[in-house]
Amino acid sequence: MDVTEATFQTAVIERSNTVPVVVDFWAQWCAPCRQLGPVLERAVAERSGKVELVKLDTDSNQELARTFNIQGIPAVKAFSDGKVVAEFVGAQPPAAVAKFLDGLLPNEADGLVANGDEPSLRRALELEPARADAAVPLARLLHARGESDEAAQILGRVPGSFAADGLLARIELDASGTPDLTAAFTALDGGDEQKALDILLDALATAGRYRDAVRRVIVGVLDELGVDNELARASRRRLAAALY
Repeated sequence: MDVTEATFQTAVIERSNTVPVVVDFWAQWCAPCRQLGPVLERAVAERSGKVELVKLDTDSNQELARTFNIQGIPAVKAFSDGKVVAEFVGAQPPAAVAKFLDGLLPNEADGLVANGDEPSLRRALELEPARADAAVPLARLLHARGESDEAAQILGRVPGSFAADGLLARIELDASGTPDLTAAFTALDGGDEQKALDILLDALATAGRYRDAVRRVIVGVLDELGVDNELARASRRRLAAALY
């Protein structure tokens, strides 16, 4: 499908919220563009609607070409959720194009994590043992029903995740029973992050040797809230003031 400056917003930006959209920036006079076009078309067709391809003539749509800094063609940009997520310039062989397109598609583990049930999460971790977005919800399920040792083992295999480390710290604190953070954890499980963070932040002053574990729980909660969350921003300032 050909797109223009008039249809780009709908056909590419908005559509990419549903399915990855690959834009082939080309021109009629460009020989490498004519070589790449059929390769892209075949590869996209082989993926049966999991990704879409549109073509944009840079000569007829120069404003868009400038917007996306097209300096050489063919230029291929893949959009997902309204943003460019991958790109390449120049004609590529079929194997390279196939690899590029496959990188845009969810893999088996992605689908399993999206399912969210225990068997799916376990299978996702079989495929990718260090995957935090599978390990954390599975460990939370296990901990809730008293299988904390297995939960801790799963979290221990996930490096570099504040959410995983925070949940592991919570398990450690639950096992120690000191300090008593039952109210904080009950609020957290009930979705009241504000109340949970208030209690946890206040507890830092009296947590003694458990202070770092409390800090790790707080950091894990903030990580799951996300950097743009207003509660998270305010709580980070409170955490910094309490620690320093």
